[in-house]
Amino acid sequence: MLNYIIKRAVLTVVVLFIVSFITFSLIHILPGDPAAAMLGDQATMEEIEALRHELWLDRPFFVQYGHWLSNALQGDFGKSIMYRVPVSEIIAERLPVTLYLSFLSLILSTFIGIGAGIICAIRRGSLIDQIVSVVANAGVAVPIFWLGLLGIYVFGFTLEWLPLQGWTSPFDDFLKSSKQALMPVICLSVTGSSIITRQTRSSLLEVIRQDYIRTAWAKGMGEPRVVFKHALKNALIPVVTLVGLQLRVLVGGAVLTETVFNIPGMGRLLVDGALAKDFLIVQAGVLLIAVMVSLANLITDISHGWLDPRIRYD
Repeated sequence: MLNYIIKRAVLTVVVLFIVSFITFSLIHILPGDPAAAMLGDQATMEEIEALRHELWLDRPFFVQYGHWLSNALQGDFGKSIMYRVPVSEIIAERLPVTLYLSFLSLILSTFIGIGAGIICAIRRGSLIDQIVSVVANAGVAVPIFWLGLLGIYVFGFTLEWLPLQGWTSPFDDFLKSSKQALMPVICLSVTGSSIITRQTRSSLLEVIRQDYIRTAWAKGMGEPRVVFKHALKNALIPVVTLVGLQLRVLVGGAVLTETVFNIPGMGRLLVDGALAKDFLIVQAGVLLIAVMVSLANLITDISHGWLDPRIRYD
């Protein structure tokens, strides 16, 4: 198992290196001068040249990349032109907000998805199976931003149960923070829980047709023991993959959710940085998202090896 983990960890480092190079390259492939775009049309040539020197844009490309990567490994992503403060300080303030919402959404969608999928599989063809399947199909198709606007209209304007927008740290006011986070968390969870429900149902239906499950039934074992002890572990292998991939979906959905609900997280920071042409924020944000997704994939691979020994043996 240790060799399996080491191999996956090495592959993760290689992937992160490739992603960092692509992220740095894309900004420089764009037409125009990044320094001129950041300063705007009113900037003088002296100001543009000074910014180019400050950002190392007057050096060869690979020298720029090496300088940026070495600083990034030390947590230094440069100084934001838009906010006039180091990018690392902005990320340290915004990243916990996105991680908090994403973590709650991941937990909620996983429990709802697996629970609903199990119920649908063991009650296949029943009324509850049909209802949950229709809801899951609708949840996959519904746009996150539309769901957020609908929630604001119904629970904010009409019923006045929840705040319309904003963010408060749970350490400052837990009750107010919970009310503000409820709609964003639900919006982020809908798609994930729907996908996990469908996958859990499909995987469990396939597993319970296997011979060893029929043998367990023939021995007189009860339904809970057969499902949770024998069938669920094998059925969860593809589900674990989806749960790991949900982090990427949650971070992407956070861009829309944080914009709709006016939440100062990483998603909104990337949107504001892109609109303001602050490519230092965009580079740092994309790199951090790649790190989080790669770590999630690493944990998923290790989970696969634990659930199915045949994977790590291969």
